[in-house]
Amino acid sequence: MYEPIRTPSVHTMADQAGTGRGLPRRSRAEELDNRLAGQLTALLTVTDELRVLTPHPALDTAARRLDAEVTRLCGRPPLRATPSAAAAGAARTAALHRRAHNLAGQALVVATSRANKEAAELAAERMAAHSRALGLTGAG
Repeated sequence: MYEPIRTPSVHTMADQAGTGRGLPRRSRAEELDNRLAGQLTALLTVTDELRVLTPHPALDTAARRLDAEVTRLCGRPPLRATPSAAAAGAARTAALHRRAHNLAGQALVVATSRANKEAAELAAERMAAHSRALGLTGAG
């Protein structure tokens, strides 16, 4: 018929005997800062790719600013990936600009919800720059 469960549930194990310290807990602000740092790091990776494909001083400046912002948020510099091949066509460059535009938009949403003015301004500037590179209307 009924046999009692002899092993503790994952919920009790995670709770560590009712102390409430079983799982690491972060505040909403910390979670948003982590998400923002991740999105800015991804944007930095795409920016590094674009710097290899289409070298321009504005991309160098953007990479430095993104690096500084992630360092400020995390307390340590971001890991930087080595960019891939330097030879690519216009389609790849456009795809990277689209990806960067999307990442900047996501970062802008999180930075705005976090009331992080510096990150929001940086993300908005990067969105505008990638909009211009893509020739999107309304990018000024």
